[in-house]
Parts: sequence; C-alpha cells; structure tokens
Amino acid sequence: MTADRMTANGPFVKLAVMNAVHDLPVLVARDEEFFQDEGLNIEFVTTPGMAQVTTSHKVQFDSVFERPLEFVYNDGGIDQFRMCEWGIVKRAVEAEASGLRSRKIVALGASMSKFAIVVRADSDFYEPEMLKDQLIAVTPNNGSHFVTLKMIEGFLGKEHVKVTNAGSMPQRIEALKKGEVAAVSLMEPWISVAEKEGLRILMEAHSTRAEAAGDDLDGPTLAAIFRAQARACEVLAMDPTPYVDYFVNETGGRLEAKDFRHQRLLHAPPQPYTRERWDDTYNWTVGWDMTMPDASFEKIVDNRAFE
Repeated sequence: MTADRMTANGPFVKLAVMNAVHDLPVLVARDEEFFQDEGLNIEFVTTPGMAQVTTSHKVQFDSVFERPLEFVYNDGGIDQFRMCEWGIVKRAVEAEASGLRSRKIVALGASMSKFAIVVRADSDFYEPEMLKDQLIAVTPNNGSHFVTLKMIEGFLGKEHVKVTNAGSMPQRIEALKKGEVAAVSLMEPWISVAEKEGLRILMEAHSTRAEAAGDDLDGPTLAAIFRAQARACEVLAMDPTPYVDYFVNETGGRLEAKDFRHQRLLHAPPQPYTRERWDDTYNWTVGWDMTMPDASFEKIVDNRAFE
C-alpha cells in the first residue's frame, strides 16, 4: 500500500458496490462495521447495474469497457470490485491487451449469485432443448450471458443457442411478456419478481463472483477486505432475512420482503483463484469465442491476499 493511501483510520480503499446479488457480503460487512474492525478506511462507490429498476444503463456489444463499472475503474474511481467470474476473466485479459488500467483476478468471490432462464406461463417451452434456435434475452458479456451459455450447453449445440439484448432485467421481463423473446435470463431479485408475476422458471444455477483489483492494492489490504467479507458470510449463513430489503429496493416496488426467495442466496469466504480454476474458466470462455486466446495465469491472476 503506497504512503498516499494511508490515513489515520487505516488504508484508504475505494470499493465498488453494484447489485445486492453480487455484493451482499460487502454490504453486510459495511453495515456491521467489519471493515472498520479490520482497520480499513473504505469509500463505497455505487455503480449502476442491470438489476436496479432505475438504471439507465444501455448495454453495448462493442466495448465492455464503456460500461459504468469499467469506466469508473479505468478512470481511477474505484480500486476493487467483483462481478461474474467469466466477465472478470474477459475484462482482465482484454484490458491487459488493450493497454487499459491493469486489473488482476485476486480471489474467487464470496457471492454465488443465482441466475435463471425464465419463460412465460403459457409458453410451449418446458425443457432447455425446446429453446433450440429461440431468442433468449441476456446482458451481453455479463453474468446472465455467461451463465445462460453454461446452463444450456449440455442441451443444445452452440449453433442452436441464440442470445440477444433486450435491455435491463425489468425491460427483458416486459419483452418476454410481449412475446418478443422466447426466454430471458434473470438474476435475483428479478427471478422472484418473475415468479410473483406468473412467469415460469425453466432452469437455474449459481454462479460464483471473481474479485478484481489494481496493482496498487497490496496483499495485506486485500486480505483484510476478504476477512471482512468472510465474517459477513457467516452472518448471512445464520439468517439472511434482515438484509433482503437490499433486493426488494432494487425492484422499485414490485416485490415485498415476503415475496423474495432468500433460499436462493449462497455465500462463502473468498478463496484463492487456482490455476486449475483459471484453466477451466479461461478455456471455456475462449471456446465460446468470448475473449482473446493466449492469455496466461501468471499475467492475469495474483493471489497476493492469500500469501
């Protein structure tokens, strides 16, 4: 940690917060003052995500680095963030190749975010195979895209998997209801919204986050961040219900606390990002032509928090 980051209240870190499904351990650690217990001085920087009903975020296919979180990071506005594992791999690899601000994968994250493929209640699609050549709305090059491919690749050949952009989570629910797409990929709290509003879950799966950080955050500071998140995971394992309002609030009134399926929440302490995990995830991503080939574990992964 450089001298200019040290304050009277400990190391100063700008920590990203986006959707509760990805960041709940961070939010709990903040609320319960676990970061303070670790001697950290944290500024929490909110970046818009695809789950909030109020987001104006428009997905762009051409450059993931023009999206809000990546733009803020490249501009120095945040130091550490997390998102879907495959998305972090893609961004870390392509940022390195494009000369953008370096980011390393520094851990396998604490949130196993739940995603689902959803169809209309009156749909004739009852199993994944029936989505052959049918449009499935996702957030391109984000978690809903990657997890949809991961879920469905055991049922359909790549040439028969058709994904499209239909906007944010609430926008794609409306597209589904209008019959503009055959299915949509959603994460919580929008899976719970879909169930409440009479849509049908076709299949669902958890997806682990990956943690990313710049080179200027040292190992001990990252370790302290992850210890705080690990304590939050213990709290959530005992009872997540005091924190479901984070999800309910993202829906802008479409859910009440009693409607939210907190049983889908799953968290675990951050862990080192192993070479085996890198090989499996990176090769899978390249196999779907979703990132550049020839990247290496040594250049992209740095487990300094666990050394």
